[in-house]
Amino acid sequence: MPFGDKILDLMKVTQLTKIFAFSAFLLALMLVPQSCGENEIDEVVEKTAHDYDYKVYWEWNETFLQIDRYARGYRPGPGPRALGYLGLSAYECVVSAIPENRSIADLYPGVDVPKADPNLEYYWPAAINASYSYLMERFFPHMQNDPNPTVTNAFGLIQKTFTKLHGQYAQETTEEILDRSEAFGREVAAAIYAWELTDAPGHNAFLNPQPTSYTPPSGPGFWQPTPPDFSRAMFPYWGQVRTFALRQDELTCRPPIAYGEHPASPFYSQALEVYSTVNTIRNPPPGLADWAANQRWAAIFWSDDILNLTFAPPPRLIAILNQVVANEDSDLAEAAEAYAKMGLALSDAGVALWNSKYTYNVERPVSYIRRVMSQQYPEAANWETILDATSVGGPYGMTPAFPAYPSGHSGFGGCGGKILSSMFEYNAKHPGTYTFTDLCHQLRTEFLGTPRVFTSFAQAGEENAYSRIPLGVHFRMDCEVGLEVGRLAAQRVLELPWKK
Repeated sequence: MPFGDKILDLMKVTQLTKIFAFSAFLLALMLVPQSCGENEIDEVVEKTAHDYDYKVYWEWNETFLQIDRYARGYRPGPGPRALGYLGLSAYECVVSAIPENRSIADLYPGVDVPKADPNLEYYWPAAINASYSYLMERFFPHMQNDPNPTVTNAFGLIQKTFTKLHGQYAQETTEEILDRSEAFGREVAAAIYAWELTDAPGHNAFLNPQPTSYTPPSGPGFWQPTPPDFSRAMFPYWGQVRTFALRQDELTCRPPIAYGEHPASPFYSQALEVYSTVNTIRNPPPGLADWAANQRWAAIFWSDDILNLTFAPPPRLIAILNQVVANEDSDLAEAAEAYAKMGLALSDAGVALWNSKYTYNVERPVSYIRRVMSQQYPEAANWETILDATSVGGPYGMTPAFPAYPSGHSGFGGCGGKILSSMFEYNAKHPGTYTFTDLCHQLRTEFLGTPRVFTSFAQAGEENAYSRIPLGVHFRMDCEVGLEVGRLAAQRVLELPWKK
């Protein structure tokens, strides 16, 4: 064979070898490196808040509930206000990882929230963990050096919760990503807190919940301190606190029933219902024992009035939300939206409720019953509510130290019920119905905390509201209008532009 032909054949063989080798390389590239690259893309770019669970929210809100139980000066207004800022900050930490949602921080003048770098990877639960830790320490500073060790131990839960979750996340992501995520969470929280500081009526109001500068108006039908402790008015200026969604012209509810002392007057009828209901609960006649027992149970079940005994009435809705997200196994995106909406709505409801309370200054049932109804029913002169604080060293027959109308419990119940319905009740999984058991107080022995079953969130909110009548602390009109105020606050929060 000519030399040239040999060279040609050799070149052909070499060419074929090269082609085969290159083809093998391409095949290997497609099978191995590209597959690895796709995983990286999934993890860095495509992983969203929907890929994480709700548990960072559950942990922190359980911590909040444990702290709130002992937080002096936090009930009723500062608690939901803190929940508003906590929920907003956490939402802004993770919103860039919720493809269908948008930030709402730009709705508020003066808020300058940093944005996550789209070119960097974050571990989103860690950002939320850092945000909650940063803000919780600043919202409860008065508990850190309290002489009562129970209170200081409650404050210590903040660091314990952060450390627990930090350790967990350190096993699930790299140190670099964890550090970046926590730094981002603190930056967002710092920006939200800087804005919180500009709300003078609300900032640190828990340090002076019963200001001596306030003197209630006097005259027939106006609120005055109530027995047995005759405490000063709580948070008379709370109506000046910043709102997140309600307008200024929405902060005063419709007027109450006209005051009257004649037994045929509508106002007298409202008081007579409270008087008769509580008396029947105390001494049920034949045939009404079961009704009376259920009324007492509902009244005590929803109370949450007593410091050191339970969390306060507004965070009760957070306790229910915690149960719901666990039952639904919510992802991080759903949890972020739910806790943000609940916190903002509860905060706004509190502002409108307290603005209305101190606009109308309606006296409590116990005052009216003792002063007016005792003229017809002499035994009413020493009438008491059934609100009992004796298990924590307080008195029996208490009444919260602020005007009756509208009812705070009712507002928070109506508000929370509407938020829960919008998030969990009207969807493909629960088309207009949601049966749940409220386990908030199932292990308590100091009072009747046996779980109660509800067939909708609205039903739970209404029972919360009207439970104040058998407790003896509210008129029916307080409950009816309180529900209206709370539902309006929830509606305005739901109308914010959450979606893109």
